[in-house]
Amino acid sequence: MIKLIASDLDGTLLLNHAQSLNPGTAKLIHELTKQGRIFAAASGRQYPNLYRLFHGVEDEIAYICENGALVMYQGEVVDKHIIDRELGQKIMKIILDHGDTEVLLSGMNTCYVQPKDPAYAEHLIHVVKNNVTVVDDIFKVEEPYIKISLYEKNGSQHYEEWAERFKGLMRVVTSGMEWLDTIQEGVDKGSAMRALEKRFNVKPEEIMAFGDNYNDLEMLAAVKNGVAMENSPEAVKKLCPYRTALVEDTLREILEGKYD
Repeated sequence: MIKLIASDLDGTLLLNHAQSLNPGTAKLIHELTKQGRIFAAASGRQYPNLYRLFHGVEDEIAYICENGALVMYQGEVVDKHIIDRELGQKIMKIILDHGDTEVLLSGMNTCYVQPKDPAYAEHLIHVVKNNVTVVDDIFKVEEPYIKISLYEKNGSQHYEEWAERFKGLMRVVTSGMEWLDTIQEGVDKGSAMRALEKRFNVKPEEIMAFGDNYNDLEMLAAVKNGVAMENSPEAVKKLCPYRTALVEDTLREILEGKYD
């Protein structure tokens, strides 16, 4: 029986840059929950953003937030990883010193920004729908650092450059068209899946996960029933025995018992 279902959001459950669930998706997740299955939203997004996104089932599901750095279930912290403050400040300085690139510092319930362009904060508040705290000096933020990201307005086209720049400090993964996340070694959606696996006492063969991009690789590798979106890179498809064009179609199949 599939007992735990995890899905990436942007490019997977949310298609064509959507910022809200398809009509009926929350009801579908609720029906899966009634069968005793756990649904987990897996994203680079912050916890409050995800909680609002899943209105109607927000207290029924688990959350893999910040690309695995924070895992929540019904208000309980299942797993959390903190970035060393000195290392985090070194990373933020590199990002801020680079042209028009913006930095985002994630705490548990808000993200902190020191915008070079005021439109950046407006984008986070009104489009991304994050909890946002605008500060004059991001280096004075006292809350522990959960994740540090960089934003390039016209789309991040410089993955290799940033990966080289952060070599020996942090890994870099893509997280949507405009975003790159810096990730601690051993902290990713795969480590989050293992935390949920332990929390709910399920086995890899009882888990299904959906993904579409490179930041989903560890999550898909951690389960036996990986589902790649049809337009995924080949590296993602290679890890997955299944394909789908629409996550909800496969969720309905799970509901009907196809994979049990």
